[in-house]
Amino acid sequence: MNLELKRAIDQISKDKGLDRGMLIDTLEEAVRTSVLRKYGDEMDVEVSYNDETGDIDVYQFKVVVAKVRDATSEISLKEAQAHDNSVQLDDEMGFRVKVEDLGRIAAQSAKQVIIQRMRDAEQEIIYEEFKDRLGEIVSGIVQRRDKGGWIINLGRTEALLPKDEQIPREHYKRGDRVQALIIDVRKEGRGPQVLISRAHRDYMAALFRREVPEVDDGTVQIMGVARDPGSRAKVAVLSRERDVDPVGACVGVRGSRIQNIVQELRGERIDIVVWNPEIAAYARNALAPALVSRIIVDEEENLLEVIVPDDQLTNAIGRKGQNVKLAAKLLGWKVDIFTETRYNEANAIGRGLEQVASVAEVSIEILLSAGYSSLDKLRAASDEELEQALNISRVRIADLRSAINFLAPVVEDGIETKEE
Repeated sequence: MNLELKRAIDQISKDKGLDRGMLIDTLEEAVRTSVLRKYGDEMDVEVSYNDETGDIDVYQFKVVVAKVRDATSEISLKEAQAHDNSVQLDDEMGFRVKVEDLGRIAAQSAKQVIIQRMRDAEQEIIYEEFKDRLGEIVSGIVQRRDKGGWIINLGRTEALLPKDEQIPREHYKRGDRVQALIIDVRKEGRGPQVLISRAHRDYMAALFRREVPEVDDGTVQIMGVARDPGSRAKVAVLSRERDVDPVGACVGVRGSRIQNIVQELRGERIDIVVWNPEIAAYARNALAPALVSRIIVDEEENLLEVIVPDDQLTNAIGRKGQNVKLAAKLLGWKVDIFTETRYNEANAIGRGLEQVASVAEVSIEILLSAGYSSLDKLRAASDEELEQALNISRVRIADLRSAINFLAPVVEDGIETKEE
């Protein structure tokens, strides 16, 4: 009775979490491979493991023939009847092969096959397990630095935290415990490669699901996340129930919920934005804390022209343009910010040029290409310069000057005067 083998299978199955039946199949196949390697592939062999005794039974099968041509697969009728006088031609007879007779090399080969098969099976189980955990937060211990990032021990396997998936200015040392999001699981030659991230926008969404019950049960839905990892983020939320405030639910009592997330992300500032199906209203929310005067939507260019009070420009753009960049990323639109003064001036000049161009019967493109981008530049040009640059008659030039004077009278000593 081979109780040692039986105990080994039980222990491996328990420690590695491998299916016991799969281990037995692997063992049987490994022994069969070793037998064939020693005696030849032509041999008809059947291997079975006795789960009660822990013994491995190996049988070689031969066909009963009148004249033996291949001793490996055939046996004569006379010799077969010496074992069993009831056998007939074309019957198959099984003969037990002593496993001990495989020899030291064959036994070692069988052991290697078993180890490799178990390793492959274990890696496949790990791959299947982590493949189904994409988007899940995991916790692990910093093991060592790798050329591609940090290796994190997750218990069953190791994960890679790549450099570009780390929060900038965040430092680690061996033994530190870190949390991150599983973003990919790849099959590699040495086993599954689990990739994790702390900088991914989905990591923030996963933290909200963990910290905010209303997000976890779907009452509050996260509609979008834009991050500058480690610095600032904007999260768009929507409530599915009228009496649930999505912002209040995410912030928590005295900020308890959001503070847990901020601490996990090393102080990353988070703006909670109320999502709106109307892009202009959504943009107003996304650009907070800046106040917005009005928004012009250009759907063809996927562009939003946002006009803010003069004293709100700094708030709208943010430090190093961060506020407007995050808002644009959250919205999925290009965003141009204008102060009210600049926007009004630009539009007044634009309308004036269009009217002057109409009077002179030239296109505004010709005016601009000739360098006349404002009424002041047109007024400063001589008749000869206008005639040559715009290719118009003196009569048209006179009409053009009258239009300029009408649209932008000359101011002398604070009193508007019109040129004669």
